[in-house]
Amino acid sequence: MGTPEFAVPSLDILVKNGFDVVAVVTVPDKPSGRGLQLTPSPVKTYALAHHIPVLQPEKLKDEAFQAQLKSFEADLQVVVAFRMLPEAVWDMPRLGTLNLHASLLPDYRGAAPINWAIINGETETGCTTFFLKHEIDTGDVIFQFKQPILPTDNIGTLYEKQMSKGAELILKTISAIQNGDYPRSPQPYVEVPKLAPKIFKETCKIDWSKSAVEIHNLVRGLSPYPAAFTVINEKTCKIFETAEVDTNLAGDIGSYKTDGKTYLHFQTGSGVLSIISLQMEGKKRMAIDEFLRGNRLL
Repeated sequence: MGTPEFAVPSLDILVKNGFDVVAVVTVPDKPSGRGLQLTPSPVKTYALAHHIPVLQPEKLKDEAFQAQLKSFEADLQVVVAFRMLPEAVWDMPRLGTLNLHASLLPDYRGAAPINWAIINGETETGCTTFFLKHEIDTGDVIFQFKQPILPTDNIGTLYEKQMSKGAELILKTISAIQNGDYPRSPQPYVEVPKLAPKIFKETCKIDWSKSAVEIHNLVRGLSPYPAAFTVINEKTCKIFETAEVDTNLAGDIGSYKTDGKTYLHFQTGSGVLSIISLQMEGKKRMAIDEFLRGNRLL
């Protein structure tokens, strides 16, 4: 059960290692592109190419869907980047339903764990496999691995690492379950766990009153997609790369300074941030020197 690109390596590793994937459950095709053509999810595309039956329910509580799902008599269900399941679905297989979550649970429960780990300035994250139960992302842990977050990582690079290593964790987990020899540990209690809610547009808007470090991490955690943004000369400007600089603009928070050729510096609530690459509304992504050659900033 999965939808985006992140779920495909996990499906692929099971197929290539001879597991009998009896069906795939994914979202209905959605309009995409300029022509709004109905486009299948990456998981569906992979499944069709490997002749695996595909189920695309509008509602997971639909009785006809649940009856069809039950007819496959799956021993185990595997969830990677999918929707919240009703109990009638996750409790269906005799061995239960396991989930791959891209954090070290119990921290970063929620829809965007990779983003928030970077945004919050973490230096380490990982992936967890666990059995589903009623409360989201709270089930018994099977295996985890730790993944360093490098200063050069952004959501794009860390996503790729988590996607690849997560697939290996899925294989390790299902192989252990098949052999009947696997750990199963309740998640430790954390009084105030770090959360990973869905990313909305307002999440992406840069608040220049925050420190240069905080804004730099926000940019990393949203680059290259959906991208942090600010407004310059009344136009929305996506920011993809930044760097803290040891200088003082002596200006108001949110003000900027440029030589018109090589740099664009913003005053934050604490420190100065240099813009390395950006994309002005209606334009392509550019390095700062290229941008400044074609855009005069007031």
